[in-house]
Amino acid sequence: MIVPFPAGGQIDIIARVIAHWLSERLGQQFVVDNRPGAASNIATEALVRSPPDGHTLMFATVSNAVNATLFDKLNFDFIRDTVPVASINRIPLVLEVHPSFPAQTVSDLVSEAKSKPGKINIVTPPKGTAPFMAAALFKVMSGVDVVHIPYRGTAQLMPDLLSGQVQVAFDGISSSLEYIRANKLRALAVATERRLDVLPDIPTVGETLPGFEASGWCGVMAPKSTPTEIVEGLNKNINLALEDAVIASRLTTLGVTVLIGSSAEFGKLIADETEKWSKVIKFMGMKPD
Repeated sequence: MIVPFPAGGQIDIIARVIAHWLSERLGQQFVVDNRPGAASNIATEALVRSPPDGHTLMFATVSNAVNATLFDKLNFDFIRDTVPVASINRIPLVLEVHPSFPAQTVSDLVSEAKSKPGKINIVTPPKGTAPFMAAALFKVMSGVDVVHIPYRGTAQLMPDLLSGQVQVAFDGISSSLEYIRANKLRALAVATERRLDVLPDIPTVGETLPGFEASGWCGVMAPKSTPTEIVEGLNKNINLALEDAVIASRLTTLGVTVLIGSSAEFGKLIADETEKWSKVIKFMGMKPD
């Protein structure tokens, strides 16, 4: 089970939880193989070059949908050369500010940014990640002129946000929730379609900017031409894992929302996300670093 990110991160932890459950369920060892680099393209190329026998899988994320447009030349076509097996989860994002920042709502932030063009910064993890794309979509839909600063990761941006060196951020709820609850950060809105149970009083960005929705996600992929019976068998067992109370609780603890569905439903999610982010990337003229 190839993971396109280093060991110890959220996606890696989720992959290991699922791999362990499948190993015990099926009596066959599932080994997590971390292959970070090139915005997940190294891992994806390894997948598409693997035999379509069900023995090599990959944890895909929103980065795969983004990369389809962000990179002009790839040695694969993600949708053409892979088969969706099963979705695993959504990763909610939050729009947050340092408590010293004057905005109390999304409307306040938009007004503040329009009154001070080019003076307010929004920080996110690297280009191609869900928070980065959420900030890009926010700029497009709100029409604000803000300075978008991508950091190497949450571990790098969070100290600067907590100290007030930067003002506004989009990030995953799991890394921000404890600071929000401790009033060290102020959540303006969540980027999900609906409000979150963990922050029930915090509105969605879409309540101010209708149609706005952005979240991370991950799911399991197989190489093209993997037999249907293998895909369906894996989908069935992964969904059983997600229905397991212990697994569901573990994932909820990580701050993600379980996403159970068929292979076809996961394929539609990938296609929809690819089209959605393609429009944002083209509108903004984004290029890989």
